[in-house]
Amino acid sequence: MDGFKVKFRGVRGSFPVANKNFYKFGGNTSCVEVIAGGHLIILDAGTGIVGIGDDLMEEHICSAINPEDRKPVFATLLISHIHQDHLLGLTFFKPLHLKSSKLLIYGAKPQNSTLSQDLSELVFGKTFPLDLGDIACNLEINDIEDTQAILMKPDEKPQLVSLCNVNQGDDDVLITFYKSYVHPQEGVSIYKISYKGKSLVYATDKECYVGGDKKFVKFAKHCDLLIHDAQYTTEDYLNPYSPKQGFGHSTFDMAVEVMKQTEAKNLIFTHYDPSYDDNKLAKIKEHYVTDNKNIYMSYEGFEFELI
Repeated sequence: MDGFKVKFRGVRGSFPVANKNFYKFGGNTSCVEVIAGGHLIILDAGTGIVGIGDDLMEEHICSAINPEDRKPVFATLLISHIHQDHLLGLTFFKPLHLKSSKLLIYGAKPQNSTLSQDLSELVFGKTFPLDLGDIACNLEINDIEDTQAILMKPDEKPQLVSLCNVNQGDDDVLITFYKSYVHPQEGVSIYKISYKGKSLVYATDKECYVGGDKKFVKFAKHCDLLIHDAQYTTEDYLNPYSPKQGFGHSTFDMAVEVMKQTEAKNLIFTHYDPSYDDNKLAKIKEHYVTDNKNIYMSYEGFEFELI
């Protein structure tokens, strides 16, 4: 129950790819599975979440012969932002369509709307055979703000609490947020998950400021694991014929610099450009990872244990 581990289910940005040249690192879009203190926390709902759902359904079915005796699925999903590559797998997350399942979804409140309204319009309804209200599981969608946190106590439903009054016990998981506005259109939520004195920071779709994002550096300072956007090489980012500046994504060099500024103990690159095949990513790995034992390339199925 007191473990803290991460498993990458989708490591691509923009759109999924299915090609023999992408087998090693994988072609699914952003999704990271986290188990902390017995709680299942899912970071983003790209196409990688489909595999989590398949595994959960298998566990659910194997838990008992009679359907009414089976252990229900309970998960917490944190949405970084509502761009399609981070939501593409949500409707195909099988426990969503199981009456006994409980799914809590958290994400930043959009301007002039709510997260529930945006998911209803963008993911369900016109783009899916079911409306949001037709989903079988016990679904709860929550808007979050930087002044709040999610407190997870053992064997209890997670609670949205005021950050200034939070009291994290020894066995509690605490999730805090930082809203970055460097990603079009409405920015992106950065998440920090803390448990047993360890912390991971999930920072996808985040472009870097010249000199560093001081508020982010403070938020992520001394984290044990930094999962950071690395969509482009510096050459692609600065390409005068097709520059990527302002797209809301970082380079591998930027991610390394953020690691230095935050003094993060470990860095994992993720959210790769969908045109970067296994051969290109292998060369990038050789350049950044070979001589740096605390820097890793994510790939589908890659696991990292904090505890």
